[in-house]
Amino acid sequence: MAPFTSQELRKGFSSFATGVTVITCLDEEGMHHGITISSFNTVSLEPPLILWSLKKHSRLMPWVEVGKKHLIHVLERSQENLAMHFATVKLDQFVGVEHKLAVSGLTQIEHCVAYYECETITVHIGGDHNIIVAKVINLKNDPEKEPLIFARSKFVGVDFTETHPN
Repeated sequence: MAPFTSQELRKGFSSFATGVTVITCLDEEGMHHGITISSFNTVSLEPPLILWSLKKHSRLMPWVEVGKKHLIHVLERSQENLAMHFATVKLDQFVGVEHKLAVSGLTQIEHCVAYYECETITVHIGGDHNIIVAKVINLKNDPEKEPLIFARSKFVGVDFTETHPN
């Protein structure tokens, strides 16, 4: 096989459809931060573990290190605007975003499909990203809502009402 460029690799990776999440966390001064992440995977049911990736030099990295808590929001199909909003760094990220404080003190964005309150248990280096493995402490899921999906560099929807023969 011939070598490939990073752009070709990125395009190839985009063939894999993934859910879209926003992760919120707190800094050492108690300020709230959020970031859009599509690199989210389940790891284990017992213990309940998930993983997600963050650029190694992200400004959020100190606030999601081992022992830190964060809240993962699975975005709903109509929340493309939130995915784009949290994809870029900005001051006062939560102005104009429907949210509340969860019992944990973390920012909870309203109307999402699911929420996973987590605590980071380990961080692995993976190239230019850190792989964060976190234990799920609490969760909330609304099976009536449909998740936002990202594939081939665009947002897509999935119709879960279709049935297929077994």
